[in-house]
Amino acid sequence: MNNRKTILIIGFAIFASYFGAGNLILPPQLGFNSGPDWWLVTLGFIASAIIIPLLALFGHARLQGTMLDFGSKVSPLFSLVYCLCVYIIAITLPIPRTAAVTHEMAIQPFFNSSSLLTSTLYFGIAFIFIMKRDKILSILGKFLTPLIVLILLAIIGIGLFTSPESMNPSVLDSPAIIAGLLEGYQTYDALGGVLIGGVVIISLNLEGGISFEDKKAIIAKSGLVAAIGLFLIYTGMIAVGALHNTEFEASISRPELLTSLSIKTLGNIGNVFLSVLIALACFTTAVSVIVGTADFFKGLFKNSQIVYTITAVISCLIGVFVGQFDVSYIIVVALPALMFIYPITIILIILNVIPQKYASSTVFKGVALVTFIFSIPDFLVFLLPKGSLTSLKALIPFANQNLGWLLPAILTFVVLNIKTITTKKTML
Repeated sequence: MNNRKTILIIGFAIFASYFGAGNLILPPQLGFNSGPDWWLVTLGFIASAIIIPLLALFGHARLQGTMLDFGSKVSPLFSLVYCLCVYIIAITLPIPRTAAVTHEMAIQPFFNSSSLLTSTLYFGIAFIFIMKRDKILSILGKFLTPLIVLILLAIIGIGLFTSPESMNPSVLDSPAIIAGLLEGYQTYDALGGVLIGGVVIISLNLEGGISFEDKKAIIAKSGLVAAIGLFLIYTGMIAVGALHNTEFEASISRPELLTSLSIKTLGNIGNVFLSVLIALACFTTAVSVIVGTADFFKGLFKNSQIVYTITAVISCLIGVFVGQFDVSYIIVVALPALMFIYPITIILIILNVIPQKYASSTVFKGVALVTFIFSIPDFLVFLLPKGSLTSLKALIPFANQNLGWLLPAILTFVVLNIKTITTKKTML
């Protein structure tokens, strides 16, 4: 087995799996709204949309099991419930959104067809790819990703060298880094990291004859390849959005901005290129995440191929139904779910990659519990009447930035580790 070739192919496949609907439409408008502060929002966006997902892959490289292993130190029941929540969110929100984005930006401008027809054909074709499970990484890595990268690099390259000399000031409501961090939630890449890492593990196992240490190295290095690609694309798209923010109306939507930038940089043919890009990027993400979901449920039921097929069918049917709604509607509906699942996901990822002596079962349980408790106001604020949690959020540091869980989680981690060290010294 050629490890270098395998690393590149899997790295490109991971990049393609991450790079879906949100990854396309979010960065340009983030830059557009931040203006001269675009580099600060880039730092925040990189933290939640690249670094955390990369750490998730490192966690998979260490564990080499399934998603259940990410939360097993808390408890088996917690781990199962967490995994079910992640997979349910994945197949009901980000995956249908890929079909909605494809329709609004790649189909609707050229064909007078319904969104239901688009989502039906989209997930019908996706199902064919999903059932070719043993070929999935090869197909994604060898053929689809290079096309995505070439089109994006063309938009970025031309956009950087043809920008006006002035920029509009930032219109962000929160500090630039925080705005970038929270916008990165909408990419779902942290969830994608724990999902896609499992797909890579199973794909390498299907290859056979690869040792534990070799798989560990392949996953880690492939993750770095994907991270470098994402860094270049995200930074470039945010910069282009910022540099050209004087040329479009302030009220321009995410899809409209991306369309306008592609036309401006690639000319009249820009819409065609963008359509191909969106269809490919969204499709690769949908296929990868549904494969990961089907793999998980297949594993729960003694590697039953029937369960794999049933899960794929249900996921595609949900995709057809939800995917016919507007992109903006799906994004708004997703906010409470993201504020609920993201803090726990970030904590589990970090605890699974730090040295094990600092991540005992007690630390896992304590930090996970505190993170969950202090993240409750962050997702309830989207479900309750406006202003009903103002007094409570005022008492919690960073709660007004939807990061109320962060400081309590860090303090819990430190306190529990100090207590562990002190207990060991006392016993000696």
